[in-house]
Amino acid sequence: MFLRPAVRMDTRLSFPRYPLLVLLCTVAALSGIRSPVASAGRSCADTRQVYAEKGYGTDIAPLTQISGEHLRLCPQDYTCCSSQMEETLALQSDRDFLRAVEDNSQFLLTTFTQRHRRFDEFFRELIDLSEKSMNQMFTKTYGRLFTQNAHVFQELFVELRRYYSGGSVSLTEVLSDFWSRLVERVFSLVNPQYQFSEDYLECVSKHAEQLQPFGDVPRKLRVQVSRAFIAARALSQGLATGRDIVNKATKLTADSECVRGLMRQWYCPLCRGMPSLRPCHSLCLNVMKGCLANQADLDTEWNNFIDALYQVSEKLEGPFNMELAADSISVKVSEAIMHMQENSVTISTKVFQGCGSPRPAPGRSKRSPKESGGNRRPFRTYSPEEKPTTAAGTNLDRLVTELKERLRPMRGFWVSLPHTICNDEKMAADVTNEDRCWNGQTRGRYLPDVTGDGLVSQINNPEVEVDIARPDVRTRQLIMELRVVTNKLRHAQSGQDMDFMDSEEGSGSGGGDHGERYNDDWPGYGPYSPPYKPPRNPVSNPAKPPRVRDRNGSKWNRNNGHGRVRSASSGLTFSLVSLLSLPFMVTVAPMWR
Repeated sequence: MFLRPAVRMDTRLSFPRYPLLVLLCTVAALSGIRSPVASAGRSCADTRQVYAEKGYGTDIAPLTQISGEHLRLCPQDYTCCSSQMEETLALQSDRDFLRAVEDNSQFLLTTFTQRHRRFDEFFRELIDLSEKSMNQMFTKTYGRLFTQNAHVFQELFVELRRYYSGGSVSLTEVLSDFWSRLVERVFSLVNPQYQFSEDYLECVSKHAEQLQPFGDVPRKLRVQVSRAFIAARALSQGLATGRDIVNKATKLTADSECVRGLMRQWYCPLCRGMPSLRPCHSLCLNVMKGCLANQADLDTEWNNFIDALYQVSEKLEGPFNMELAADSISVKVSEAIMHMQENSVTISTKVFQGCGSPRPAPGRSKRSPKESGGNRRPFRTYSPEEKPTTAAGTNLDRLVTELKERLRPMRGFWVSLPHTICNDEKMAADVTNEDRCWNGQTRGRYLPDVTGDGLVSQINNPEVEVDIARPDVRTRQLIMELRVVTNKLRHAQSGQDMDFMDSEEGSGSGGGDHGERYNDDWPGYGPYSPPYKPPRNPVSNPAKPPRVRDRNGSKWNRNNGHGRVRSASSGLTFSLVSLLSLPFMVTVAPMWR
């Protein structure tokens, strides 16, 4: 009986306390909350080591966890970070973020930089080889007669280079100018028994469209060269623009809200004494989508730009082949001259009827056009073994294939960039590790949903506060740049140059004749044949005002020093007056029938 009350008393006293202690410990263990005594005494050795490995001094780092009331970015729990450490790690998180963006966009920057250099080198060398091929072929064929008049051909290639380099040059006018010079020169060569004044040769040039002294070659060369050069220049400029846009878009400045989110996901676990804990994958995505919201808005125009680059590159290896175009310039010019030689009697007769009878050259017996032209060696095309090799140690098919392989994975780059960064195991925990990752407060599952892409979708971002009412000005500018270059690329796909569309008839800079493809120009690219066009009737063709020569300008000045009258033989060394727009600027006299 003595023992019973004691037992009951002990039971009565101990019963309420034991279950409560167990309950508190269980809750603390499940919630990750440590008792104040345990937390305050926990070592910060791991945090100090990681902090030192990043190059920072540990003299300001606590040896054991302290109260976190001083923290501004991380949870104000017991911590291994002082205020100075938190500020330092916030700056470090900003640098880590910028480095991650730069590293993951390096593929874009490298591709655009290297591809632009390769294509630019290739196109420029193609033009050089084309000029060299013409010089070799025409020198071999015509000898001194060509070298004395080589400036006519040199000027053509000077202007082609200037156009490709981005100069304000109309390909239509460049080619028209060339044919105007050439028709004057060849007409003089096939009629050496006469002397022609400037006005007389100008009359020949004005009526060249009716005469068609070179047949259909000028139009075909214009279409072929214009399409190829427009596409080549557009692709080269597009690659350069892509390089510049990537450079600008990746030069970020993280705002304070972004830095707060970066710090909370990457370095707050370090301050809590858990340096090996990675942020949950969904937490990382929300932070990155908030920090890269403006870049994600580039996505639509970026994809359009990549698609346009891809399509222009396909055109270049197909119907707008730059190699074929550059290679065919000398061939087409040769064909044109041979056509005029073969038809010199008919052409000269019509010219004499329309422009009047020229005066015989002094000291020369009068010979017929047939005799003068028939004894000369004709221009010819060159054999396959004489053709120039491909440029820059490669060929167009290889360059285009390599470019297309690199363009494919670029679509959707800016929208997928947050995923690319967060898929790095150094940046975030694996998506399958949802229960053992840093959720922003402690170790555990991250519950909020992942927000959408772009600026507007960040209105409900739980990690980064984004002002959706203030779009980034630089991003808006990049979007406009993408639209402009994409528009140029799309027009280049149809042989149009936007820079000259408003100032010229048809399709702009010599890129007209929509839908025209020639099976002799583009072997292997489909059974296309020239569309039938009825012959022009010179009588019914409406007259156009003559083009006025500027005899004072450096480009148009005839530096012959022999007055207005000259013989064809003495005029071989003279610089010729250039006329623009041979196919378009025509004066029709009533006698031309």
